[in-house]
Amino acid sequence: METIEQVLESKNIRVTAMRMLIYKFLAEKEIAVTLSDIENAFEKADRTTLYRTIKTFEEKDIVHQIDDGTGITKYALCEEGCNCDIKNDLHLHFHCNNCNET
Repeated sequence: METIEQVLESKNIRVTAMRMLIYKFLAEKEIAVTLSDIENAFEKADRTTLYRTIKTFEEKDIVHQIDDGTGITKYALCEEGCNCDIKNDLHLHFHCNNCNET
């Protein structure tokens, strides 16, 4: 299994402590998370750093955005084989009305 450092390096992303922490946070989640969820998990971190990290991860196909119909953008780690292209990678994310998770 690849380490976080290896994943980031394979995507030509400079390895930083914050990027590793955010990747680890996302990897431990079984649900899609909002930017607010990430901010709450890293209260002492700069909001801009968190946003830029997520955007970098998105641009490098480490995470993808999810529109689950709630009006709030959520993010999930890409799994192996995910190419983040809606036309070619049709996998589903379900939003549960009972627990309100995606």
